[in-house]
Amino acid sequence: MNGQQLTKLRSPSRSNSTETPTLVLRNTHLKGFPPVVDRRVEILILGSFPSTASLGKGQYYGHPQNQFWRLMGCVVGAPLVDMPYEQRLKTLLANRIGLWDVIGKCERTGSLDSNIRNPQHNDFKRVTGLAKKLRRVCFNGKAAAQMEPLFIEWGFETIVLPSSSPANTMSFDRKLDCWRAIAATVSKGRD
Repeated sequence: MNGQQLTKLRSPSRSNSTETPTLVLRNTHLKGFPPVVDRRVEILILGSFPSTASLGKGQYYGHPQNQFWRLMGCVVGAPLVDMPYEQRLKTLLANRIGLWDVIGKCERTGSLDSNIRNPQHNDFKRVTGLAKKLRRVCFNGKAAAQMEPLFIEWGFETIVLPSSSPANTMSFDRKLDCWRAIAATVSKGRD
């Protein structure tokens, strides 16, 4: 599991409790996922780093309460939440949308971005070398958006979106209002 260890934690005061122990990843060196991109991609959505649930599933936005797939389903007009994971990725690519994270490797306990230590950023030449039509980069949350100035310097349009994470308590409808800005730029069916 990418150098991480699964640890059962139980509060000492509850050691005789019948509650299910909380599972926490004690991370040493975590590695993120490869980019989801092809030559058609015009828009890249960047998160910060996969959650513990996502790493466990081996899927972007794998936490059941993360609203990413629901938001993107509304943006592209497809029932992404109901699709198998691989079909979700193919649907994003068909809509000229790529997916990756700003951080490729880090140390972290739990899933909060504030717990990330020793981040190593991804090499975006991997994406820009393949996706020659890439023109807009969208950041899923403030942590990912710390890289926005670099992308502006490189000449990309940028949008900072409210995080799809369950830690962001903004209502779904308010998030969706912001995320719809992606749809205004999606061009379907051109090659």
